[in-house]
Amino acid sequence: MPSSLPRPLSDLPIRRLTRDDLIACADLSEDRGWPRDEERWALLLAAGTGYGIDDPDSKGLMASCVVVSYGPGMAAVGMLLVAGRHARRGIGRYVMQRVIEAAGGAPLSLHATSAGRPLYEGLGFVPVGRAVRLGGVFRPGADSGSRPPGGSVVVRSASAQDLRALVQLDSVVFGLDRTHLLTRLPTFADHMRVAEQDGELIGYAALSPSAENHAVGPLIARDTTVAKQLLASLAEATDRPLRVDVDARHEELLDWLEAGGLRPAMGTTLMTLGGRQHGDWSRYFAPLSLATG
Repeated sequence: MPSSLPRPLSDLPIRRLTRDDLIACADLSEDRGWPRDEERWALLLAAGTGYGIDDPDSKGLMASCVVVSYGPGMAAVGMLLVAGRHARRGIGRYVMQRVIEAAGGAPLSLHATSAGRPLYEGLGFVPVGRAVRLGGVFRPGADSGSRPPGGSVVVRSASAQDLRALVQLDSVVFGLDRTHLLTRLPTFADHMRVAEQDGELIGYAALSPSAENHAVGPLIARDTTVAKQLLASLAEATDRPLRVDVDARHEELLDWLEAGGLRPAMGTTLMTLGGRQHGDWSRYFAPLSLATG
């Protein structure tokens, strides 16, 4: 039975989440049918700002949200979760209103599920794109090894020496500086790959744990051919099922992934408040996670 809540909801105190809240955050994810992903929560709380409301009837959380800022240009909002026993009581809207206030006018972006989209539209967010989540056991087709004209493309494991060039490429493609997030990626990801041609870094991708799956992201590449090569290399590195959220405009890559055994699982709408979509979508194939934009 749901507990009584203070009226008005503004009496609910929102506090900052810390690493001490990782188990409570994972419990909340599990309560809402999402993977626990404690490692992902740790990354988000380290690179961003977590907000939470304690459940007065338990030692857990009633609600959560994480904001990852990329400076005055944009902040990504994710992990807006409300415990099932407190759902449909206006708590999600209350948390988002406080997040918008805390942003101080900075543009916000988020990926909305079909269930969450009406809430965000009511708060002024507008759709600017769409992502498709695919999952399953992946077996690359024969064209994954094709090469573009010119010098050969080399796909290899990333090293510490690649970080500067990787961050520079990411800043151009994403359109904002994500150094504070990407410098944490090597310790979060199980595998990272870079693609080079004639000594120039033209793409990179990472593979991170998520429950029984491995999640692909970020995936940035000069073109679809290079994106396929990076994905094929990552697929060879794991025997787990893959999960990836692909920008829906990359139809060729989506078709290739489906041909390799992945199946669409859900779709999300990319929405912004007070801004626009940044960067070069033609080279931005998949985010690190939906929570980071």
